[in-house]
Amino acid sequence: MTMYEATGLTGPASTPTVSVKPVVLPAPQRSDQSDHREDLPVRVTAPLTGTDLPLVLFAHGFGSHLDGYAPLVDHWASHGFVVVQATHLDSQRLGLAADDPRRPHLWRHRVRDMTRILDALGTLEASVPGLAGRVDRGRVVAAGHSFGGQTAGILVGLRVTDPATGTAEDLSDPRVTASIQLATAGRGGDELTPFARENLPWLRDQDFSRITAPGLVVAGDEDELPLSTRGPSWTTDPYTLAGGGKSLLTVRGGRHFLGGISGYEAAETTDESPGRVALVQQVTLAYLRQVTGVDRADWERARTVLAGDTHPLGRLESK
Repeated sequence: MTMYEATGLTGPASTPTVSVKPVVLPAPQRSDQSDHREDLPVRVTAPLTGTDLPLVLFAHGFGSHLDGYAPLVDHWASHGFVVVQATHLDSQRLGLAADDPRRPHLWRHRVRDMTRILDALGTLEASVPGLAGRVDRGRVVAAGHSFGGQTAGILVGLRVTDPATGTAEDLSDPRVTASIQLATAGRGGDELTPFARENLPWLRDQDFSRITAPGLVVAGDEDELPLSTRGPSWTTDPYTLAGGGKSLLTVRGGRHFLGGISGYEAAETTDESPGRVALVQQVTLAYLRQVTGVDRADWERARTVLAGDTHPLGRLESK
């Protein structure tokens, strides 16, 4: 029995994929005050066949890069989705200095990266042989892990109070129709640890109530981040504090990397578990297929199989 079969869920057959990187997009907004250019490197992964393919914008966690999260990216692409990833300014590959003036604005630069990608979809499609004309630009889902989950949330209405100005702007993009937030930070305020307040000031005040687009939140019930005093339930805030039309997958025994979604045999994985990874792969794919109108059957089966507290790997609920 494979790990996919062990979850009790179903899914479509996979198909071959192609991946092209880096496609470098001019991004003057990423330059520092000394006019050091830091253009935007992007990776595009797509199925070799199919038309009217929905698009997933994936934002990596703090310090990662466009080569991360292959267990998710490969799974989604091999089942009919074009997945676009960027290397954001916080990536360890870029090595921004501790006093770099862009650091307080990393959260905002990430959102700009995503809108830059949406503005350049024609260029990105043309970079992958045979992809031009096969992408449905009207079906775009933003997804992300950890810091990337905040990025995805902002694109669908999450309001973040800018620590520099004290204001919370609407930076959502109407081209993004839904979101998937994996192991993502919750509400700020008094629940933040001193470490988070000092080093991640963009977490101090987050308002999830403005998110009206459909969304799936994935949280590990053992995700003890050093950012909140509240424990694992903190990462469920994007579900509990948002409006309706949301779903929550709770991964049993899941820590911050949810069994290993950040990469195959990735060193930073906190809780290596092929079963948990398979669960996240299948539920997120079923959600993507449902929310983009491809097919609802796998999502409805997931809701049935994962209802209540009987499944050993997780629980799925909606509101």
